[in-house]
Amino acid sequence: MPVEKIIEVKGISKRFAKRKTKEIVTAVNDVSFDVHRGEVLGLLGPNGAGKTSTIKMICGLLQADEGTIHINGLDITKKRLKALKHISAVLEGNRNLYWRLTVRENLEYFAGNRGHSRKEVAEQVEKLLGQFRLKEKENELVNGLSRGMQQKLAIAVALLANTEVILLDEPTLGLDVEISHELREILRNIVKEEKRTIIISSHDMPVVQELCHRTIIINKGTVVVDEKVENLLKLFETRAYAIRLGESLSEAQQQQLVNRFPLSTYNASSHQTIVEVNLEHSEDIYELFDIFKQEGTVVESIDRTTIDFEQVFMEIVKGERKYALA
Repeated sequence: MPVEKIIEVKGISKRFAKRKTKEIVTAVNDVSFDVHRGEVLGLLGPNGAGKTSTIKMICGLLQADEGTIHINGLDITKKRLKALKHISAVLEGNRNLYWRLTVRENLEYFAGNRGHSRKEVAEQVEKLLGQFRLKEKENELVNGLSRGMQQKLAIAVALLANTEVILLDEPTLGLDVEISHELREILRNIVKEEKRTIIISSHDMPVVQELCHRTIIINKGTVVVDEKVENLLKLFETRAYAIRLGESLSEAQQQQLVNRFPLSTYNASSHQTIVEVNLEHSEDIYELFDIFKQEGTVVESIDRTTIDFEQVFMEIVKGERKYALA
């Protein structure tokens, strides 16, 4: 059974002129990907990679110089208002809130903007207040809430719109550890219960690893990865090794290690010396052992290690190459 597409991005590009020099810079270069109905997609990229421009084009805040974006089959350029009725977004924190309204008033006000009366959304408002643990704060003004409370309310407002697609830009940015974990738990439950299409853009890799089914990684204006999160973790896990050495490496060996395996780590103490490295190809292990062999460094053990999605992300964006999986 074919997977239904809710968003189709085809060959979009965006260029900007630098303010001082007027030099033309290509921020997004021929980016294409689909978002499948009902999935949780991670849209990722390092700062300056073109990710934010891509997000703004999907939300109708920027117009692509080339290419097309369709939301639920509607061209966002030709039928902008109709297309945007199918997506709601929380961009750059909590800017979709009125700070001089209370928590409850914000929910009711933005529901009204979507054409729903208080009576129509009363039950859903109560559910969201409970779901986001905002019930005790429902009559407090937004400008008096903590950043974490404001962020939770911003996401609740987006959910109340009842759109098929919800885009969350950095949902845990600037939150303390406790609130970040709480918000991840809330989002995890929403993913299970709501069955809506959610796009998450985040530098918080545990959020991506826990919630996203698939990830698009943009680097230097182009898509370098379009793959399921679990497949990427499996791919890199087979390459991750921890090597226990009988003695410390010389400075010359350490420099060779960094030059050949730039993402490796070297930890030497009075108790043990361990090199952790990700090998791109299985035969790379011979090059690694050649570094040890030069000065007769004894290898005591070699083990595969676990890897998290943050390590995967860094490997991909620093590796500066595309990963294609069958």
